[in-house]
Amino acid sequence: MSPTLACYGDPFAITPHIDRLATEGVLYENAFATAPVCSPSRSCLINGLYATSQGTQQMRSAFPIPKFMTGFPSFLREQGYYTSNNVKTDYNSGNYKEIIQASWNGNSDTAHWRKRKKGQDFFSIFNLMTSHQSRTMVWPHDKFVSEVQSKLSPSEIHDPAKVPLPPYYPDTPIVRKTMARYYDCVTAMDKEVGAILKQLEDDGLAEDTIVFFYSDHGSGMPRHKRALLDSGMQVAMIVKFPKKYQHLAPGKAGTRTDQLVSFVDFGPSVLSLAGVKIPDYMEGKPFLGQEAVAERNYVYGHRDRVDEVLDLARSVRDKRYLYIRNFMPHLGYNQPTAWPDLGEIRHEFYRLADPKKMTKAQWHFAAPNRELEELYDCQVDPMNLNNLADSGEHRGTLNRMREQLFSHIRDSRDLGFIAEAVAWDISKGSTLWEMARSRRSYDQEAIVEAASEVGQGKQEDLIANLKNADAAIRYWGALGLSASRSLSPDALKTLTAALSDDVANVRIEAANALARHGYMDKSIPVLATALDEPNLAAVQHAARSIELLGEKAKAALPAMKACDVRMKVIRPPGTSPIIVDPEKDKAMFILFSTEAFIKRFSESKNGSG
Repeated sequence: MSPTLACYGDPFAITPHIDRLATEGVLYENAFATAPVCSPSRSCLINGLYATSQGTQQMRSAFPIPKFMTGFPSFLREQGYYTSNNVKTDYNSGNYKEIIQASWNGNSDTAHWRKRKKGQDFFSIFNLMTSHQSRTMVWPHDKFVSEVQSKLSPSEIHDPAKVPLPPYYPDTPIVRKTMARYYDCVTAMDKEVGAILKQLEDDGLAEDTIVFFYSDHGSGMPRHKRALLDSGMQVAMIVKFPKKYQHLAPGKAGTRTDQLVSFVDFGPSVLSLAGVKIPDYMEGKPFLGQEAVAERNYVYGHRDRVDEVLDLARSVRDKRYLYIRNFMPHLGYNQPTAWPDLGEIRHEFYRLADPKKMTKAQWHFAAPNRELEELYDCQVDPMNLNNLADSGEHRGTLNRMREQLFSHIRDSRDLGFIAEAVAWDISKGSTLWEMARSRRSYDQEAIVEAASEVGQGKQEDLIANLKNADAAIRYWGALGLSASRSLSPDALKTLTAALSDDVANVRIEAANALARHGYMDKSIPVLATALDEPNLAAVQHAARSIELLGEKAKAALPAMKACDVRMKVIRPPGTSPIIVDPEKDKAMFILFSTEAFIKRFSESKNGSG
């Protein structure tokens, strides 16, 4: 959820328990996730280093990480703490089982500090799902009413007619109903917070326990979750220090701080509060406890593949400005995506997706592409409506923020610039984290430079990248040509040659580039053939490319149907969506694309599309 709480100044929110917590603790005005979606955020939270440094930035990709990264609660556990997690894990690595085993004494939907030995110190996490995207906009309305709204009194149910709409939302009955539903979910979640805090009081532990309240990214509503804008990255965070630990607090009870804090700092900060040594590999800096360091000047964010939606964007934020660099600017914010599209609010944006029907703020989200760079003055423009990247007055700020971002990409050894299928191939027998620290196998500077050409590079430079010896650079050369407005004869020739590249991602993106520019004869057969690849990350890339090509790729329909059958063998219908298995999860995301594509032509045949 976003900071849609009364204590954060939202008069429409009904959140008395969290508001009371704010009067007893310190409210953080500048707390930020490192990713606008759950799994990469959690991989950062649990290990105290950026997902992009671990190679865990893609949604449910399950790349392995070094065995010594066992989760920060494991170090508390080693010191005698009873550790419990109720219940979500979703740590987004191939080592998630090992992290669970090392970190938690109890990990279940009944995990609780009450299961510890009498008098034992404890560290307990409760993951409250009530304000999750599933409840706020995806579940059928009847299910929401029976499982969430039924827990509210009539005075706690929010009136759609009175709900405040941000200017980037169209004012329609469906949008209003969904926004009111979101507020209902937050109120229901607030009751759960109150129940847990009462349990602490009932057990006589309230004066011995430091309490953190925060969410794992912005709300699940459109333009929030999955976006590097403040609406997707800024979170509520309150920390309550009882009187005996007041000396560890950054301020008195009921005060606010504008200190910048990032999820990468949370693990180190908890270890610092507990007097436990912080492992050297952690990138986060403690902002609380004996090891607290000077306040950071910047927080950083990343957006990579989420479900079937391919993307790559990076952000940096100081107390005033937000800078976003879109490395795939030819793809818009509001890409079709199967699971969120179950929510009817999403279809309001599709229905109204016309610059003549939408305001500038609404079109920014609904448009088919994005600006290469975005710069927002968050003090003047907290909703990030006015892009200042082209403002001469802000040229110095733009240059400073851009430099900070690229320095962070370099220093953190950001792994997101390697195509996912390539990353699986080159990291065999090792981990991406270890590979990233060997310049011999990872020329990050050259790869990021190639990625930076997309949307702005000269065509001859994109062609040179497509001919590079490094497959990661060739991929970005092909992607740059996909994003180009037109293709020169030399680009056509080079892309055609790349259809025979020995690396699947390069072949797929070269075919996608040709198809996007109308050259279908050779490109669609290559994309269709790629659906048979053994590397499911490559299949995912091909299936998504075909899905977005739509009518242009109709010749791939038999191949998509065959791929659909193949994926249903890997992940049979009825398989629980809550599963962490790299092959099954990839199959699910591929099915998102194959099913959407097949449905498109089925509806067209039946005269309904």
